[in-house]
Amino acid sequence: MKNSIKVQRTIKGLTQAALAEKVAVTRQTINAIELEKYSPSAVLALKLATVLDVETDQLFQLEEKDWS
Repeated sequence: MKNSIKVQRTIKGLTQAALAEKVAVTRQTINAIELEKYSPSAVLALKLATVLDVETDQLFQLEEKDWS
């Protein structure tokens, strides 16, 4: 699953650590999500969208491989 968290985070002027604090996860979790090594839970995805003030579908996009 692709994501644009790094782009949206940068637009908001947040570091990984600051975003992590706002959504109650570690900086390493944010890093793993940005690197597409970890897919967040629905709750975390909604928290990220809320903090970044975007719709979830602006943050996350399914890829062809996600369907198999």
